[in-house]
Order: sequence, then C-alpha cells, then structure tokens
Amino acid sequence: MRVNNYSDLLAWKKRCPRKIDYQINVLICNGTSCMSSDSELIIKIFEKELKNRNLEAEIRAIKTGCFGFCGQGPIIKIEPDDVTYVQVKVEDIQEIVESHLINHEVVVRLLYQEPNQKDLVEKSSGMNFYKKQMRIALRNCGEIDPENIEDYIVNDGYFALAKVLQEYTPEQVIDIVNKSGLRGRGGGGFPTGLKWSLTRKQKANEKYVICNADEGDPGAFMDRSIMEGDPHSILEAMAIAGYAIGASEGLVYIRAEYGVATRRLKKAIEDAKQSGLIGKNIFGSDFSFNIEIKLGAGAFVCGEETALIRSMEGFRGEPDKKPPFPSEHGFRDKPSSVNNVETFANIPAIILNGAQWFSSIGTERSKGTKVFALAGQIRNNGLVEVPMGTTFREIVYDIGGGHPQGKEIKAIQIGGPSGGVITKDFFDMKIDYDSLISMGAMMGSGGMIIMDEDSDMVQIAKFYLDFTQDESCGKCTPCRIGTKRMYEILERLVNMQGTPEDLERLRILGENIKNTSLCGLGQTAPNPVLSTMKYFREEYEAYAYRTKKTTYSIDAKKCIGCTKCSRSCPVSCIEGTVRQPHYIDESKCIACGACYDACPVDAIIRP
Repeated sequence: MRVNNYSDLLAWKKRCPRKIDYQINVLICNGTSCMSSDSELIIKIFEKELKNRNLEAEIRAIKTGCFGFCGQGPIIKIEPDDVTYVQVKVEDIQEIVESHLINHEVVVRLLYQEPNQKDLVEKSSGMNFYKKQMRIALRNCGEIDPENIEDYIVNDGYFALAKVLQEYTPEQVIDIVNKSGLRGRGGGGFPTGLKWSLTRKQKANEKYVICNADEGDPGAFMDRSIMEGDPHSILEAMAIAGYAIGASEGLVYIRAEYGVATRRLKKAIEDAKQSGLIGKNIFGSDFSFNIEIKLGAGAFVCGEETALIRSMEGFRGEPDKKPPFPSEHGFRDKPSSVNNVETFANIPAIILNGAQWFSSIGTERSKGTKVFALAGQIRNNGLVEVPMGTTFREIVYDIGGGHPQGKEIKAIQIGGPSGGVITKDFFDMKIDYDSLISMGAMMGSGGMIIMDEDSDMVQIAKFYLDFTQDESCGKCTPCRIGTKRMYEILERLVNMQGTPEDLERLRILGENIKNTSLCGLGQTAPNPVLSTMKYFREEYEAYAYRTKKTTYSIDAKKCIGCTKCSRSCPVSCIEGTVRQPHYIDESKCIACGACYDACPVDAIIRP
C-alpha cells in the first residue's frame, strides 16, 4: 500500500492482520542464534503441519527476531496462552501441534526449568529471565515478523514519524529528545539531543544521519538482534533524526559479517520505499529522506565515528582528530549525526510516549533502559534489557541465574575490550554511565562477560589486549606501539619470565596510552589491564614473583578414571588406568587446558 498521509497509515493499520484475528499465534525465533539450531526448518515444518491440518485460518505461525533467551533456543512462544517452549527440535513440532494446538495440552517436557527448582515454568511471564526486564529498544524483538512491514505498522510503526511531521518543528523534536535524557548507547554516553542540536545548527546544503551498526565488541550482539528483529524501528528513527537536523539522506554502516541483519534491513528499506514511508515527500510533507546501506569489513576501530566515516568514504578506517566533530565536518565533509542502533531504537517510543515517560525510567543522569549481552560463565546467556540503575547482582543472579555449576562469580568484564572489570564487592552497585567510569570501567555497547573463581585475570587482560593491539589502525604511536609493548610485558609475565618491575611498567605505560592516544580505541585499550591490576593485584604479583603454579594437576578424590583427560591431552602427559585416579606429569604439561575442558567431574585443578 502507498501511504500519502496520516489517514492512509491509520487505514492501513486497521486492515493489517493482527494477533487478535487468530485464535492462536505461534511465535518462532528466527534470530541468528536460533537459525544455527535449525529454526528455519522448524518454521517450515510448522507451517506445513498447519496447512495439512487446515489450521491456517485459526493459527498463525510468525517467524520473529531474537527473544533474548539465547541459551535456551530455539524458542517457540504460544499466544495468548503465554506458554514458552525452549530448546525445541525439529522432531518436537508434531507433538506441539497435536498436543497443544489441537488438544490444548501443554507439552511439559519442553518447558523451562528454573535453576535449583523442580517445577517447570509454564507461563512466559513467570520466568525469572523476563521478570525484571523492561523492553523498550527490544520491544518488538520476538513479537513481530521483522520481514513483514504490516506487523510493524500494527504495532504503531511509523506513527512516531507521522506525529513528528504533523505536529512538531525540528527544534521541538530535538527538545523532546533532550528532555528525555537519552544518551548514546554505543559507548561514551553523549547526550543524543545535544548531538542532534549541534548538527542542526550547522549551515550546509547537505547533512547526513549515520547509523553505526559496526558492533565489534567480543560477546556483544545487541545491535545485531535489534536489526534482525525490528529493522523498521531503525529506519523510522533515522528519518525522525533527518527531519530534526535537516538531513535528507541516511546511511547505515553495518559489518558485512551480519548477513541476516543486512538482508532484513535491505528488505525493510525496499518495503518502506514502496509504501512511501521513506523517500520523497513523506506523508505528503516537504520532507524527503532516503536510506542506504554501507558494508564495513569488520575493523573494530571503525566503531569510532570518524574512522567509520573515513571507511564509508572509501578510505582506510582511521580516526581523525576531534574537534572538529562529525556534527560540523562529517561524511563528505558535511555535518553528520552518528548514533548507534540501540540509540535509534529508543526514538520512536520516546516520540509516542513522551519525554517525561522515558526520563522517569532510570537514574538521575542515566535515563531509560540499557540492553546487555550476558555471556561467559552464566547460566542464562542472552540479551537482557533493564532500567538504568539495576544492580549487577540483579542481572547476574536474578535474571542470569548465576553460575551454571554454582561456582562463585569472581568478576564481570563490562564494555568489551575497552571496558574494565567489576568485582563481587561492587555487585550491589547501580549500573549507570557515571558509576562505571568512577570504577575505571565503561558502559560501552553493553557486553557483560561473566568470569568465575577459576578465571585467571591476567590471562583475561592479555586476551583483550591481544584483541585491541591487533585491531589498532596504527595511526598514532601510543596505541600502535604502546599496546604492543603492554602485550609483550603480559606475555613475559604469564610465561614466568617477568619481574616485579614489570608491574610498574605496565601501569605507567597504560596511563600514558590512555592520555595520549588519538581515539577511543587507544584511550580505553589499557582499561582491562589497569582495572584487573587494581582489583586483582595479587594475581599479577604471583606471576611477577614467579610464585604461581603453572601446570595443571588432578584431584585424586574426584577423579573417576574415565580417561577423557588423557585422551584429550596433546602431549600425552596424563597417565592412569580406567576407573582409577589419573595423574599429570607436570614436567611435560604445557598448561593448554584441554584436560580441564574435557573432565566431566571437575577433578582437574587449574594453575
């Protein structure tokens, strides 16, 4: 349908198929994680079952984006029954159709079981994973078919854009975003309304809205899931931003590895253009806005806005000095406003619900919600969206379910390679931008890597520094050379070749790199090292004074003699007979950890 004005959009919404038009709606996750576990085949079989039983008029199967509960996928949710089935396999489909959809009997064996509880959770709303969440950026993920524009329209899609063009001046739109308190969700937390205001004030014949979809942090997948599950919300928000700053063109810079997200964004752009929701004279107004996709090659440094812009222009992805900022001289030297995916995802909800609604959520200086990606040693890994001010303890234990084996959680790495660690002493701290910075960490894009009591914090810091020094663009000396030297010191330490003096060298070098690097990558690259040195000094000293045990060993009381460890050892340093305790020849052990990963009874003692 072609939308020429607000009335057309309203009429279209009334004609679109809605969930209430069907007796039952079957929501099937089709995000990347579930797709890797045959969710696409599950959807095809489900649709075939409905067709064979002539149930298509009564029951609708909807392929959705990510539900967030990635560790339990593929997930199927039945509405209006509010029943969620987890870890569904192809062979389970016939039973779900027969038992639940036809005979109205819940398939108990596919329900989720809370940790340390015998009862299975039937109602989705009763799952601890969702109880404390508040979904704004993720509001449509898992609820709509992301490849069907009508599903978005039914959920008030493009009504925020219509409201803006009908009721507000560009200055009023910026004022709403300012009063909402929305800060950038991509890293530094710069006020979104202020960024738009600075771009609008610039005098130019061309301006650009840029969506930073270059999500490069290890363990982070928030932006990817939003693009896969709700692509139209990004397009609508970019158009609103274009109207506010005076731009007629938008660009989405997305890493080429995000194949599903890219495909769905392209389809959303095509559908929106055909419907007149982006393009010329949107809603019959004088405002025109087009959106293009620019593919990135996956360089981590291109998450920095000036490096991203250079990459879009066809140059090597390297940052530039600021000022001038992109709001003054950005893409093609024109004023450009750069926001990440999650930031844009909040915009339509803010316009429709008002600035006061959004600013009432969160803390004094950090408004709204934040999406976090839980990974590492956590029972319930996946995406969670919670109000700012939620504590780490609530996220890790109430939502995340704690450690899979009940071990003590030692620390949380937040903010990716540019972030820092939060120790268990600070788990009751409320999460917001300022509190994290005061601890030497940062919000970043929202990755949370959970580490247990067995984690070696020096090795963790070395891992992140290996990543950042490899991803350095090399433009400035402090980052190019400094991170390499820090990594070399860490290598000496873990190889038991370091000295106590190396610890002071690490600290001084890290501080200098932070203070003198050109862009955010170099300025934050030392964070994992400096924060782990601050809170886990004894682990560094164990290496520096060469008191740390460097080989693995076996607890004879726990060992059951299954031989899995010996069969996994690449240097054959484990000896023992079947059903008898094994032992490790420490003179041959290379500390690779293969035995630790293979042991089913936790009998391997890490160094």
